[in-house]
Amino acid sequence: MPNRLAGEKSPYLLQHAENPVDWHPWGEEAFDRAKREDKPIFLSIGYSTCHWCHVMERESFEQRDVAEILNRSFVSIKVDREERPDIDQAYMRVCQAITGGGGWPLSIFMGPDKEPFYAGTYFPKRSRFGMPGFMEILGKTAQLWAGEREQLKRMSGEIMRHISAAPKNIGDPGRFPGAELLDTAGRDLARSFDPVWGGFGNAPKFPNPHDLVFLTRLQKRDPESDTFEMVEKTLLSMRAGGIFDQIGFGFHRYSVDERWLVPHFEKMLYDQALLALAYNEAFLATGDGRYANVEKEIFEYVIREMRDPEGGFYCAQDADSEGKEGIFFTWTPQEVLEILGEDAGDIFCRAYGITPEGNFEEGRSIPHIRRPFHIVADSLGMDRQELERLLEDSRGKLFAVREKRAHPLRDDKILTAWNGLMIAALARGAQALGDRSYARAADEAANFILEKLRAGTGRLYRRYRQGEVANPGYADDYAFFIWGLLDLYETIFDVRYLREALRLQEEMTRIFGDPEGGFFYTGEDGERMIVREKVIHDAAIPSSNSVSAMNLLRLGRMTGNPEFEKQADLLIRFFSNQATDRPAAFTHLMQALDFAIGPAREILIAGDFSSPATKRMLETVHRVYFPNRVILLKESGTNGESLAEIAPSTGSITADAGGPTAYVCEGLRCASPVKDAAELASMLRGLSTG
Repeated sequence: MPNRLAGEKSPYLLQHAENPVDWHPWGEEAFDRAKREDKPIFLSIGYSTCHWCHVMERESFEQRDVAEILNRSFVSIKVDREERPDIDQAYMRVCQAITGGGGWPLSIFMGPDKEPFYAGTYFPKRSRFGMPGFMEILGKTAQLWAGEREQLKRMSGEIMRHISAAPKNIGDPGRFPGAELLDTAGRDLARSFDPVWGGFGNAPKFPNPHDLVFLTRLQKRDPESDTFEMVEKTLLSMRAGGIFDQIGFGFHRYSVDERWLVPHFEKMLYDQALLALAYNEAFLATGDGRYANVEKEIFEYVIREMRDPEGGFYCAQDADSEGKEGIFFTWTPQEVLEILGEDAGDIFCRAYGITPEGNFEEGRSIPHIRRPFHIVADSLGMDRQELERLLEDSRGKLFAVREKRAHPLRDDKILTAWNGLMIAALARGAQALGDRSYARAADEAANFILEKLRAGTGRLYRRYRQGEVANPGYADDYAFFIWGLLDLYETIFDVRYLREALRLQEEMTRIFGDPEGGFFYTGEDGERMIVREKVIHDAAIPSSNSVSAMNLLRLGRMTGNPEFEKQADLLIRFFSNQATDRPAAFTHLMQALDFAIGPAREILIAGDFSSPATKRMLETVHRVYFPNRVILLKESGTNGESLAEIAPSTGSITADAGGPTAYVCEGLRCASPVKDAAELASMLRGLSTG
């Protein structure tokens, strides 16, 4: 019989809807029951594509002996961390305080008052290799609750005092960090850089795209440095590795080894967006088409697999199918030869490391590029271009056959925050690559969010699935969507998007802002958690505060309203102590600091978007690598009047019937107007980067 999760929309909760455990969704019904029956609560937090969440479900939550203990002695609650990141963040703090680490599934034991007394992550059903067993933990916890309640209360009190007494993130309000902090962040990353395989640190290895974007911009600031070598090594190594889906494109979550060979096979929307931005940045900085090609491959995967017919983007694709991780993505030589034939199959196996012994479980192989194709071509006595054509034809045939396999689960909920990241990536892709289909996809996604994920008051919501909207948005929903809207405006110059970004930023300040500086993750109108925090660490995704710092700086330059830049200044100062201690952990904030230090420039094109000459001007701005800039387009007529309402300084500027004019300004100084795209390109390339 289905349990209480059967009526939920979250794919993660629905995965557990037929467990024998009497799961509750998070809500007052569960807490009221725990109080009424005087039971402790077991809280389990995870997400639909989490491998170890699947393992714990199979080992424990699907087992009747485990369910009997949970149902008899506990009230059990399941939470999708992607739908309720506020719950996840609060209790992850608890796990980190108790164990020194965290992860998913997140397992919390607490009283009906929501105050925890024990925490961990994955527990095997029975103790092994020094890991406590879930059955033993349940039995001991039930025993303590029944006979030694005061001991649990003392433990809970100590935990709450610890997380409540965490030092505030207040920096020195009289000191604004300088460019030396950017250099320190670069040196810190260099110390952890792997010169053999790229990336930072040892296994497991995560992409952390904002590190790569920051380093690309640091190279721009100091062209004589060799900073970009770290970016190049990492981006090209990842593309060649098993972390990239060589058959169907897109990046898996992370690599369990230092070589980028064996991934956890889930694919997350945010990874696709952030990595597309990193490859885009590298392409603009170098003009190297290899980076552009990877960006296109990412978009091909996302638009094919992750796009809802109404325009939004889904969350993720699972690692598991047919009850096994990675089986969808891996191959044996026999499978390849049966599809491609002896000759082409042998060449493909050589090029992509598909061997009889395999490099994954059960003798299966993860396709990866073992050696550069020109070396493979030489060893085969082939022309490189001939080899690449053969391999691409073979890839297409393998992809067609793979499509007939049992597909991994797709988490088809639509999150405002992650869609904001993908809108930004597609918009910048359209700018750099000149492909208007990316702009259309970003435009449709933005319209989807504005139409489906806003309340009548204009308040953003977190999640949409199958016609249902849930959960008032968090700080990252606002920050990331504003980011996407700003990039989309700078791509298609629909003033409506700039106006929406401005309105949402003002609303974000009202709901999440703190006069001391920065933004709380949860709104003042949201459910109260055991702790209310400001998130600043740039982890798998950038923090809401780091992104907001950049948004505020851009809005200040675009509108000419100094209040936005003052707000950004206060935010950076507020977090300056944390950033100074470990700047490499805040690389998106470092990008905002780079923008704030300058030089940053405002570029205004006066002309009509439909004019070929204006388009050439805009393409010039889009294709020159100058990250610290904002772009405005002042058209004639209603569009121009609308822009002047938002950016009053543009009011006196009119589009010239003789052709477009470009104005490039830095601070209070503007260069002479330019009316030729080639001259504008020369000017932009010649500008000092400080």
